[in-house]
Amino acid sequence: MLITIKGLQDERFIRPLELIANLFFEETTVSFQEQDKSDLVIQLMLNIKENSVHVKGQLVDVAGNQDNVELEKDFSNSGNPKEQFKQIKNAVSHVYLTMLQNWTGITQKWGILTGVRPTKLLHRKMQEKLPVEVAHSQLQEEYLITEEKLQLMQQIVERQLAVVPDLYDLRNEVSIYIGIPFCPTKCAYCTFPAYAINGRQGSVDSFLGGLHYEMREVGQWLKAHNINVTTIYFGGGTPTSITAEEMDMLYEEMYASFPNVNKVREITVEAGRPDTITEEKLNVLKKWNIDRISINPQSYIQETLKAIGRHHSVEETVEKFHLARSMGMNNINMDLIIGLPGEGEQEFTHTLNETEKLMPESLTVHTLSFKRASEMTKNKEKYKVADRQEISKMMELAENWTKEHDYYPYYLYRQKNILGNLENVGYSLKGQESIYNIMIMEEQQTIIGLGCGASSKLVDPNTGKITRFANPKDPKTFNENYETYTREKINALSELFHVKTTFAN
Repeated sequence: MLITIKGLQDERFIRPLELIANLFFEETTVSFQEQDKSDLVIQLMLNIKENSVHVKGQLVDVAGNQDNVELEKDFSNSGNPKEQFKQIKNAVSHVYLTMLQNWTGITQKWGILTGVRPTKLLHRKMQEKLPVEVAHSQLQEEYLITEEKLQLMQQIVERQLAVVPDLYDLRNEVSIYIGIPFCPTKCAYCTFPAYAINGRQGSVDSFLGGLHYEMREVGQWLKAHNINVTTIYFGGGTPTSITAEEMDMLYEEMYASFPNVNKVREITVEAGRPDTITEEKLNVLKKWNIDRISINPQSYIQETLKAIGRHHSVEETVEKFHLARSMGMNNINMDLIIGLPGEGEQEFTHTLNETEKLMPESLTVHTLSFKRASEMTKNKEKYKVADRQEISKMMELAENWTKEHDYYPYYLYRQKNILGNLENVGYSLKGQESIYNIMIMEEQQTIIGLGCGASSKLVDPNTGKITRFANPKDPKTFNENYETYTREKINALSELFHVKTTFAN
């Protein structure tokens, strides 16, 4: 789809307009230059006044059909240039989205939102002590979010505050993410730092040495400044790809390095690939009082697992779930993905029926996203997926199934290029919610990322401003530079919390 935009020349509008167009069409190009073969020509005229902006839009297609939309919007904070541009951009997006909805007949339930964390917007309104009706009205007016999605956001925010009543008061604590960048194989949809572990033992040994160093130094800094840890999350990759002995040493390091580990609210280890789970590894988890794990089927269709590069069997998923349950794992999460290649309503119904036989404590329902660097995106013609209408029906099946089985939505996030412009939703039985998932999504506190590919989110305790610090994704680069990255990270943390740094520059 090629869209020519007339009237605007500010390059800052290009990306937002492309993202909105991609909600309706695949691989959209938006250009400010006149094109011979444009599918749509859209004129957007701005009249910016001291306290308001007037946007006038006209859409013309190749058949000569026209649509005209206008919007007048007052500035809520005209003295702040950055905030003013944001409001101008939202007004332009409002008019632009409305014209595309009129032309395609498709209603975007998330309105102009293309960001990852919509519930953050509602949390902000809650922190301002706004009545729920006012908060909803403002979000609907500003972003064109439908009532259906506003109710979903409200339900999630209420659940989160029930689980973490002091959510807004945790900025002086941190959570910790520990990334293990190895998997048995790489899935076709994956862009996480994940490397096939076979034949890489030297690289694994070097990585774990660097990770232990990073844990010790960061732990020493936390202890020195009396900063407690809310949650710890081992992700990846697949953290259970390493050996039971290596896991044992890693958790021993965790208890030795971090402050007051016995008071940490939650420790999670992703064991997402069933082919990495053994009785020996489960015994290690039990030894260190870790009982929250993920065992991720993604699908209960064997042909699908083969197509996406997962080398475990459906039977192995069930077998490892029962093994974990028999060994005292009492908080198990499972991930399902809507829209995997070759799957429709029938296949997804089968997956839900199989999930019902196991009844994990929590369930994350993902909608497939074509991530730019994934194998699936690079070879789209090889991976045929369901259309928008069927994807929506599959999401509806998940919503109905979770409601019938007393699972409640407690977090959500969205991704660019997600099928059907839907969302990923975490559901759980009451009392089994993942606190880490709430913390990472709502960005109310600093998350310190340790290990290969781990990203730290540094949240200013006073202003809430977020800065990011990323470790390298490649194990070789991490292994060669972990001391430097650790030093830089601790310096950044010291600046954030206004304390004297442990390391000299």
